[in-house]
Amino acid sequence: MARHLLAAGHQLTVHNRTRERELPLAELGVARAASPAEAASGAEAVLTCLSDTPDVEAVVFGDEGVAAGLASGGLLVDCSTVSPMATAAMAIRLAERGIGMVDAPVSGGSEGAQQGTLTIFVGGEESDVQRARPLLETFGKRITHLGSSGSGQMAKAVNQVMIAGTYATVAEGIALAQAAGLPLPALIEALSAGAAQSWVLSNRAQNMIDDRYPLGFKVALHRKDVAIALDEARRLGLQLAASDLVLEQEDGLIAGGFGDEDVSALARVAKRRDTT
Repeated sequence: MARHLLAAGHQLTVHNRTRERELPLAELGVARAASPAEAASGAEAVLTCLSDTPDVEAVVFGDEGVAAGLASGGLLVDCSTVSPMATAAMAIRLAERGIGMVDAPVSGGSEGAQQGTLTIFVGGEESDVQRARPLLETFGKRITHLGSSGSGQMAKAVNQVMIAGTYATVAEGIALAQAAGLPLPALIEALSAGAAQSWVLSNRAQNMIDDRYPLGFKVALHRKDVAIALDEARRLGLQLAASDLVLEQEDGLIAGGFGDEDVSALARVAKRRDTT
């Protein structure tokens, strides 16, 4: 995502809490900052992409955080997947400092980030969204403004609920097909032309067939996202049974040491044989 911003002509300063991850961009001439505050100092906008809600809160409001360096009139664009309610609260805190905030979680996997074709769910004030849009367009193909602060995060929660079930059912379908001895290449081609077609089938079925799960999006991170969605569902009085089941399966994978594998590792669960 940073490379796409650079290629579009934007001047960047980068900071990563794991400092060596800055090096590939530094080799392209990008400036490095020792802290989020230093990265934000003098910037028109800061983009963050972090693992979880406490990480965003710490990077933005902690000692040497973004809020300490970004001047009034600046803009924070958060591409993390975090709590919608916490995002709305952070936007209020930043507004008190004269800083705008746009929540802009992304979907499309590592492939979408590399190709600049991400789908981006956006929340925030219209004026702030318009300021953020030229930045988001450098790495996003579809950018949809869905409402006030937190709306982008809520939409991402919906996305994660939907793909949770898709990963689980594609995994079960592959497990069933393999156990039955069906010709898998021909079957996948046929399924892809019918109602079962999905991004997961097209991009992750081979992982499940090979029983190899190279990193695209970690099980542990998806588990975090599903938990956020389930928290929101409970707050709204809903029970999402399928998502509860996927959360339980992902907890089992994490306990088994598979939390750093791609989410398609849900096929490990589907392929377990009943020995009773």
